[in-house]
Amino acid sequence: MNVALWIVQVLLTLLFLWAGGIKLVLPIEEMMKQMPLPLPGWFLLFTAVVEVLGALGLILPWLLRIRPGLTPLAAAGLVIVMIGATAYTLAAGDVASALMPLVVGLFCAFVAYGRWRLAPQRG
Repeated sequence: MNVALWIVQVLLTLLFLWAGGIKLVLPIEEMMKQMPLPLPGWFLLFTAVVEVLGALGLILPWLLRIRPGLTPLAAAGLVIVMIGATAYTLAAGDVASALMPLVVGLFCAFVAYGRWRLAPQRG
């Protein structure tokens, strides 16, 4: 179980670093053109920061053994982000595209539960 959790954690970290990094690098006006529904620019930046910090929280506490309890909390926080992304995509009327954030959210929930209950770090 530990190996499966590590694989999912690394993949999720790469995904969220990429997604958050893109939002931080691209101009807000450019991102707003691609949005099916209007969102405030500050909200996009906030989401980008949350995704990058969540990605780091998925790996670093567990890897460095410094406050490893933060890893399931980071995963749970990313579940909340993915619930919002799924709801936003559904509200935009794109049901097929809503599957991606839904699946990513389920993987985040797997990491949160797995690191909290199934394979907790032993002192």
